[in-house]
Amino acid sequence: MMQLSRRSFIKQTGVTTAGIVIIPSLLSQHNSNKKYAGKKLNVALVGLGRYASILADGLQETQYCQLNGIVTGHPEKAKVWKAKYNLADKNIYNYENFDAIANNADIDVIYVVLPNAMHKEYTIRAAKAGKHVICEKPMAISSQECLEMIDACKQANVQLAIGYRLHYEPYNLEMKRLGQEKVFGPVRYVEAGLGYQTINFEGANSKPFDINDPNEWRLNKRWSGGGALMNLGVYCVQASRYILGENPISVTAQYGAVHDEKRFAQVEETILWQSQFPGGASANCNTSYGYNIDRLYASAENGFFELSPAISYGPFKGASANGEMHFADINQQAAQLDGIGKLLIENKQLPDHISGKEGLVDLCVMEAIYNAANTGSKVNIVYPQV
Repeated sequence: MMQLSRRSFIKQTGVTTAGIVIIPSLLSQHNSNKKYAGKKLNVALVGLGRYASILADGLQETQYCQLNGIVTGHPEKAKVWKAKYNLADKNIYNYENFDAIANNADIDVIYVVLPNAMHKEYTIRAAKAGKHVICEKPMAISSQECLEMIDACKQANVQLAIGYRLHYEPYNLEMKRLGQEKVFGPVRYVEAGLGYQTINFEGANSKPFDINDPNEWRLNKRWSGGGALMNLGVYCVQASRYILGENPISVTAQYGAVHDEKRFAQVEETILWQSQFPGGASANCNTSYGYNIDRLYASAENGFFELSPAISYGPFKGASANGEMHFADINQQAAQLDGIGKLLIENKQLPDHISGKEGLVDLCVMEAIYNAANTGSKVNIVYPQV
């Protein structure tokens, strides 16, 4: 994989970006828990695109974290963010001096929000700077890149997490509990679908993600690694896995209809796949830039449970064989950051289900889905040991 820079990306596409999260080495022998007693972890966002705006809003509601720095290649944008969030000049970086963040004691957490193809580079650079890393999904554009990221963080003695916000969201946690605890008996079948024609993010500084925009980086395979599957379908892969508590052993897949061949010349508009799990359950999933869907459904031996909307930013609505679900709507980004931040402050190991291992599994599954769709054959999935 050739080295990609934020500047070259902007030059080629003319748009802003979204992408990774990164955090410092609180487990390092050079750091002490006492340093964080009664304080919040200081977060720096790398890349100030659409999702970074949502994260910045979430950081205004966190208990264990606060926004204290940014990394951007746009001086004018840096001025706006500096004023809005009262940031110190010494905590504002660009992509040329990013590595100097290793010497900044006032940055504890670096959250990098860049295109998928840049995740590996900035995760590794952050690890070398002695920072823990939280990488936005998808973790990378290949399982090999995931392995390199995991290895770099191990070598640097830092932790690597993936930004799976739904692992902290009450409705999805309930779907996970109902499935894994077999509340209605063993789950036999799962459906998961997520698709948008235009995505409207809610954030003070955000603009809609319009897949009809020909300059959208998600339509460029070099930067995205793929189409709807990489951006949206990863949530469906995740949902089927956390409902069942298992990893799929094989997949079959098909590409859907293409409604605009020019726009989707490099990446898929729609893809559908079927997964088999070791416990005997199957999952039927789909994701698309061509139609709207946001649904999870599970059928168990003695009942069902479902969400619709299910995977987006909510508000969610759910029901089961026992009746409607009712949980509080939360700021998902704030919950995610606090969940990770609390563990880091406590010097605890991050659990596998939000770690780089989880991101690696998702990439292995998505690679198998693409392989199955391209060949028309059933593909067995082999997961590397890490």
